[in-house]
Amino acid sequence: MAQDINYVSEFTQFMRGYLAEHNDVAKGQVEGRSLLWDKAPINLDEKARNDASRVAQKSYPYQAD
Repeated sequence: MAQDINYVSEFTQFMRGYLAEHNDVAKGQVEGRSLLWDKAPINLDEKARNDASRVAQKSYPYQAD
């Protein structure tokens, strides 16, 4: 079956037109990505100290032992 390499779906056409008219949407996408995904590098020494300083908790803290 031969495919038309120039085919663009209706949804893709809609999104391209919408993003061309609404420039603030793309800026909002970049800001949202930075909030959720772009994090500062982890300091491994600090992480190891934090992990070592954790106190193990009981599975049920109100149980009288």
